[in-house]
Amino acid sequence: MSAERVSFAARDRATEMSADPGAVEGPLAGYHHETYVIPLPAAITGSYSMRGKCREPRSNLLWFDRRCFASEETLLLALQGRISGIPELIEVADGVRLQRFIEGETLGTRYASGTEVPDGITAQILRLFRQMAKVTPTSLEVERECRPEDRPADGDTEGFLERLICFAEERVYRDNLTRFPDLFASLGLDGSSFDRLRERVAGLSERPFCLLHADLHRENFIVDDLGGLWAIDWELAMFGDPLYDLATHLYLMRYPKAQHDLMAKRWCEAMEEEREGSTNGWEEDLPRLLDFKRAQSVFTDVIRATQLLDSWPEAGEPVLEEEAHKVHQVLTAAEKPLGLAHVPDLDRVTSSLAPWATNGRTAREAMDSAFREQGHPVAF
Repeated sequence: MSAERVSFAARDRATEMSADPGAVEGPLAGYHHETYVIPLPAAITGSYSMRGKCREPRSNLLWFDRRCFASEETLLLALQGRISGIPELIEVADGVRLQRFIEGETLGTRYASGTEVPDGITAQILRLFRQMAKVTPTSLEVERECRPEDRPADGDTEGFLERLICFAEERVYRDNLTRFPDLFASLGLDGSSFDRLRERVAGLSERPFCLLHADLHRENFIVDDLGGLWAIDWELAMFGDPLYDLATHLYLMRYPKAQHDLMAKRWCEAMEEEREGSTNGWEEDLPRLLDFKRAQSVFTDVIRATQLLDSWPEAGEPVLEEEAHKVHQVLTAAEKPLGLAHVPDLDRVTSSLAPWATNGRTAREAMDSAFREQGHPVAF
C-alpha cells in the first residue's frame, strides 16, 4: 500500500538483462529491495520458459531485524538439494546469479490472514521445518556477517533471545529516539519496557540450534499451479532456537485458534523425529516467545506506520485511521509482555501519528538533517 521510491537505474538494469525489454514487470511490493521480474534468455533456460528476479537494495532503509547471512543468494545456493521448495539460482552472466521467479500466487492470496489453511499446505510447511532442523551451524558453510556476540553457543536459547531483544532495544528503539523524540513516550513506551520484557520471557529451556527462516508468513509462501508450496525471501534467515521459528510462524500466520494449537502439536511431533531435544520445554517457552513477538511488533509497527504516512501524504485521513488502528492493536496485544501501565486509547494513538500524516515529509527531513549533523547514519 505504501508508495515505494523507484530507482530508474534499477529498472534500466532489469531491462538490459531481460530477454524481452517490453516484458519487464515491477517493481514488486517489497521493503528491502526494488525487484523486477524479467524473462530469461532461451540461451540460458533452453526450451523451458523461465523468469528471474532482478533486484537492487533500497537505500536509506530502517532495519527492524538482525541479519545473519551475507547474501540471500549465496545461502539459497548452499541450500539446494537440502531444502526443497526454494528458488533456484540462475547464472545469467559471469558471477551474476538471479533467483528464479516462482510462478503462482501467495498463500495469503488464496487463504487470507486469520483463515484456516488446508492440510495439504500445512503438511508442506511441516516438511520445511523438518528439513531446516537438519541444517545445523556446523553443517552449512556460508559466509555470515552477524557479530560474534550475536552467535550464542549451540543450545543457548536464552542467549539467542537476549540478542534479539538487544537488537530491538538498541537498533529499533534507541537509535530512533533522535528521529522520533516524543513518539514512543506518547504511547507509553520507554527504556524500562525492555527490562519488563526480559523478566517476562526469562527461563527458556535449552534446544539444539538449526537453520531458521525467521519470516514464514502467508506472503512468503508461493503456491504453484500444481499445489506445490515454495518458501521465498530468506533474507532474515539465521541459526538459532527452532521454537523461535515456530513462534514467529504462528504469530505471523494468524491461524484460527484450533489450527494454531494443532500446528504447534504437529510441529513438535515432526521436530522430535528429526532432531531430538528440539521441543524441550515447548509448552512453557512457546508463550514466552510469542510474547516477545508481540512486544517486538510494537516498536517495528510504530515506525513502519510513520514511514508509510510520511511517504504517502496524499492518502490522508483514511490511512492515518487504518495505521492508528493497527498500532493500537499491537499495543493492546503487548500490554502484558511490555508491562504497560495502560494502553493508550485509539484517539491518543491517532494524535501521536498525525504529524506524519499532515507534514511528515517536512518533519522527517528536518529530523534526518539533525540526525546527520550529530554524526549518525540515516539508515541502519
